[in-house]
Amino acid sequence: MAAMALAAARLLLVRGSGSWRRSRLRSGAPAHRCFSSGGAYPGTPLSSPFPGVPQPVFATAGGQEKFETKVTTLDNGLRVASQNKFGQFCTVGILINSGSRYEAKYLSGIAHFLEKLAFSSTDRFDSKDEILLTLEKHGGICDCQTSRDTTMYAVSADSKGLDTVVGLLADVVLHPRLTDEEIDAARMAVQFELEDLGMRPDPEPLLTEMIHEAAYRENTVGLHRFCPTENIAKMDREVLHSYLRNYYTPDRMVLAGVGVEHEHLVECARKYLLGTQPAWGCEKAVDVDRSVAQYTGGVVKLERDMSNVSLGPAPFPELTHIMIGLESCSFLEDDFIPFAVLNMMMGGGGSFSAGGPGKGMFTRLYLHVLNRHHWMYNATSYHHSYEDTGLLCVHASADPRQVREMVEIITKEFILTAGTVDVVELERAKTQLMSMLMMNLESRPVIFEDVGRQVLATRSRKLPHELCALIRSVKPEDIRRVASQMLRRKPAVAALGDLSNLPAYEHIQAALASGDGRLPRTYRLFR
Repeated sequence: MAAMALAAARLLLVRGSGSWRRSRLRSGAPAHRCFSSGGAYPGTPLSSPFPGVPQPVFATAGGQEKFETKVTTLDNGLRVASQNKFGQFCTVGILINSGSRYEAKYLSGIAHFLEKLAFSSTDRFDSKDEILLTLEKHGGICDCQTSRDTTMYAVSADSKGLDTVVGLLADVVLHPRLTDEEIDAARMAVQFELEDLGMRPDPEPLLTEMIHEAAYRENTVGLHRFCPTENIAKMDREVLHSYLRNYYTPDRMVLAGVGVEHEHLVECARKYLLGTQPAWGCEKAVDVDRSVAQYTGGVVKLERDMSNVSLGPAPFPELTHIMIGLESCSFLEDDFIPFAVLNMMMGGGGSFSAGGPGKGMFTRLYLHVLNRHHWMYNATSYHHSYEDTGLLCVHASADPRQVREMVEIITKEFILTAGTVDVVELERAKTQLMSMLMMNLESRPVIFEDVGRQVLATRSRKLPHELCALIRSVKPEDIRRVASQMLRRKPAVAALGDLSNLPAYEHIQAALASGDGRLPRTYRLFR
C-alpha cells in the first residue's frame, strides 16, 4: 500500500508540474505558431484559400435536383431515359410494357416463365455462366423481375463497361436461345416457387394474388401472375415466341440508366437496339391486348389448415387471414397522391413491432385496431396502382373464432376514412410519405426503376421535389372526397384459412354501404 501511495504521489507531482509549466507559457509572451500547410504554400493558414485553387461549389440544402431526367426516342420507337448520378457504378436496364395482364389470349404464366429464363444463353453467349463472367469483369450483377404490367431486365456495373452492358442486355432481351434444357430448368424453378408459395408462413403474396383475382375477375390485372400448375408442362419455345413477337417490340420498351451520360447511353442504344432482328422474327405485332381493367368486385376463398405452418420447432398460432379491398384510381390520375396519403394514414403492421420513428405507430390501424384489440395479429394497409385502375386494401389476421368481429372492425375503419380527418394525423402521414419517398430515392436501383416505370407509362418523369409539392398540397377534404368515392364501389374480399366464421360477402358489402360499418345481425334458430 505504501508503494502504491508513493507512485500516486509521483504521478500527481508530474501532472502538477506539467500544468504549472503550461500556465507559465500562457502567461508569458505568445509563442510563434507554425502552419502545417505543406511545402507548396508556406505561411498560408488553413483558414485562408490556397492561391490558384478553384473555388469549391457546395450543394445547397434548399436546391432542387440538378440532374434532370433526359429522354430520347429512337427511330424505331424505343425510348432512352437517363438520370445522372455521382458514383463509379451505374444501373442500366430494359423495361418492357409486358406482364401477366396481357396473357388473356395466351397460356397463363408466360411472363412468369420468361422471368425464370432471363439471362440464359443467347446468340453471343453460350450459357448463363458466360454472361455472369462477362458482368464480373465490370463488377456487375444482373436481375429480372416481372409484375402484372411490367417486365424489367437490369444490370448494375462499373460505368466504364456501359457499352458491354447495353450489348449484353440487348442480346438477352432480343436473342434468347430458349433451349429445351433451359425450358426444363425453368419448369422446375416455377414448380418449386409454386410449392414454396403454398408452404410459406407469410400469406401476403398469396393473398395479393387472391384479392386481384376477386377485384378484376378474369381480366387484365386479375389474371394469374404465377404460372398455374396445369400450364407448366405446356410451355415451349413456340408458345413463348408467339407472345414475345407481340409484346417485346421497341415501341413498348424503355432503356433506362442511372449514373451514365445520356449521349453515351443513346449511342449504345443505337448500336445494339436499332435495326436488329429479334430471334422470333420481324413480323409486325398484330395481336396486342389493349383491354382496360374492369373492376368487378367479388370474393375468393381458400379453405386451408393453418395450424401447422411453422418452419421451426416453435408453433405458430392458427390464424385466418382476410383481405378487403376497394377500387382507388390509376397512377395517371390526380387523385393518386391523395390515395397514397390515405394509405399512409391507414398504415398498420404486425402486432409486434420494435416501434421507433417512422414505424407508423400513430397510424389509424395501430391506434384504432391493434392497440385496442389485443387478439388481432395483423392489420396492414396496401395500395396497388396501375395505369388504368388501383386497389386499396387492408390485410387482417386473427384467430378463426374471431373472424366475424375482425371483419366488422375493418369495415368500420373503411367507413371512418370518409369522416373527420385530423390535421395533425394528415400532416404526419404526408411527412411520412415524403420521408419514405426521399429515402427510397437515395438508392441507385430504386431511382432506375422510378425513371424506367414513369417514362414507360407517361414518356416523362416527375422529379422528387414535384411529387413532394403535390403531397404537401393534399387537404382534409381531398381525403374525404377520395374515400367517399372509393366506398361507393363493391368490395373485393380474399379469405385464407379456417373460414367457418367468415361473414357472407353480401353482409360485408352491406356493412361498407352503411353509415357505421356494422355487419347485419344474424340469428340462428338452433345453436
